[in-house]
Amino acid sequence: MTVSKQLICVCLCAMLAACSTSRYQQQVDSTPVYSEVISRLPEPKPIREPLSKRGNSPEYQVWGKTYKVNFDTASYRETGVASWYGQKFHGHETSNGEIFNVYEFTAAHKHLPLPSYVRVTNQSNGSSLVVRVNDRGPFHGNRVIDLSYAAAVRLGFADNGTAPVLVEMLASPYLDADYKFIQVAAFSALDNAQRLREELETWLEEAVYINQEVHGDEILHKVRIGPVKPDRLSEVQTILLSKNLKGGLVLP
Repeated sequence: MTVSKQLICVCLCAMLAACSTSRYQQQVDSTPVYSEVISRLPEPKPIREPLSKRGNSPEYQVWGKTYKVNFDTASYRETGVASWYGQKFHGHETSNGEIFNVYEFTAAHKHLPLPSYVRVTNQSNGSSLVVRVNDRGPFHGNRVIDLSYAAAVRLGFADNGTAPVLVEMLASPYLDADYKFIQVAAFSALDNAQRLREELETWLEEAVYINQEVHGDEILHKVRIGPVKPDRLSEVQTILLSKNLKGGLVLP
């Protein structure tokens, strides 16, 4: 069994268990079941995705405190304490509407626009990892970032709970409305979406990414291209047509 298939099996089993009952079944967060697959997972590829429709209010409040989202993040670089969150939140929505998966390399941040890609370096052991920020938090003490369980394992502090880290921006979401994004297909199965993304990356110069959305009881993995320059839009659609993929849906 390949690494990707092993991971899918692990994730689906845990996700089905988490989604079968009400939100936040656990009163206290707990450690997920460890999987050897975590050690072989590839890092996310930093790309500029469109700004999420959810989770990006310029200001928001948590527990009576007001936080501001910083959209000028080109030079973002911060040191502080990282923590991680696990099984309690697995299978539930993140702040931008995606589904939190403890076996993916994601993170929560109070101020960065969603989704962003950052490199997190554990300053106590020198290990580093690219993560995709798609959630808000942490809202405890002086912590600057909350990582998924898998990310904490790879950075070597899952057993300790926290670690001193350096967080550096790699790719912030795209804000320019003149550029376009094209949705090519939507799949229930993640491996089908990953396979199409890999094919598209060999044909196109634009970034290709997978957007995960919840539709009723179903999780859809939407394969999208972008940002696409206005003068490239017709050419990209022509390439899609030549590959029997229709022309793709240009998102508003």
